[in-house]
Amino acid sequence: MNTTRIADLRQEVGWTQERLAAESGVGLRTIQRLEAGNEASLETLSLVAEALRVSVGDLFTSTDDAEFGGRVEALDSHAVDQQAARNGVTAAWRWLYVGAGVVLTLLSFTMGQYGLVLFLAYWTGGLLILIAVRRIVLEPRLDARYPLSRSKRQPREQRSARLVPVDTENVS
Repeated sequence: MNTTRIADLRQEVGWTQERLAAESGVGLRTIQRLEAGNEASLETLSLVAEALRVSVGDLFTSTDDAEFGGRVEALDSHAVDQQAARNGVTAAWRWLYVGAGVVLTLLSFTMGQYGLVLFLAYWTGGLLILIAVRRIVLEPRLDARYPLSRSKRQPREQRSARLVPVDTENVS
């Protein structure tokens, strides 16, 4: 049997089972089963590990089953590879925007008064368009292509939710 450390890790960050379920996107009953030592899919374990900001292997005190331990290590390695690929694609889009902006900025110097309009339109409007394209088109495609990776840009409400103090008296 593989003994998990999920309850300990959850309590270290000061979360209730409900909070871990919400942060990981799995059901409360699933969290309860995991903490009781029941088996789960590697996908579920990956979601819980990502919410706790640890590797899947760190969820266990030991992995007695050699085949299971090998799958956990392979999953962790695959997640790292996918995150690196996702970061590369995101960086490429960012550099494309900056590169086009540099070219248009240089071009705007030769256009007189219309150059200032071009400069401001690209760097403000272009940034807004880039953000919209990233959120509407790019991120969903990257989520589908690299399911074990996550966007580095979290919505503000998720960031602030992680910073909300937790009532430690009611931690289960």
